[in-house]
Amino acid sequence: MSKVKVVFWSGTGNTQAMADAVANGITSAGGEAEVTTFDAISAADAAKDTVIAFGCPAMGAEVLEETTVEPFMADYEGFASGKKIALFGSYGWGDGQWMRDWQDRLTSAGATIVGGEGVMANGAPDADTISALEDLGRQLAQA
Repeated sequence: MSKVKVVFWSGTGNTQAMADAVANGITSAGGEAEVTTFDAISAADAAKDTVIAFGCPAMGAEVLEETTVEPFMADYEGFASGKKIALFGSYGWGDGQWMRDWQDRLTSAGATIVGGEGVMANGAPDADTISALEDLGRQLAQA
């Protein structure tokens, strides 16, 4: 049985709901999901996992949350090579540039993005997005 961490930051609850859907997908595929927040884990601890999911909404001018998530990711980049990483998050404006930047950043650091790209929700995740997140969780459990 594979154990997969799902690490997230959520301001409104949308990204937390997304994290829960990823976790549901992991468990439905026979894996074990450990859902936690960015402020409850260090980048060095996250680096111990070869497969991991990160969730963060778009903030400001389509950037990662700046006080917790950005510093975490800046530290984590040094550990990302060879990792299989899933990304997800919600947004309320823009076109998803924060997700494309996040993906590029981690692939440049040597990581593989599970599913090829992050899963995004405009506002609260709808049924199609929940399904995509559960699929992502199943992929993580098998990665």
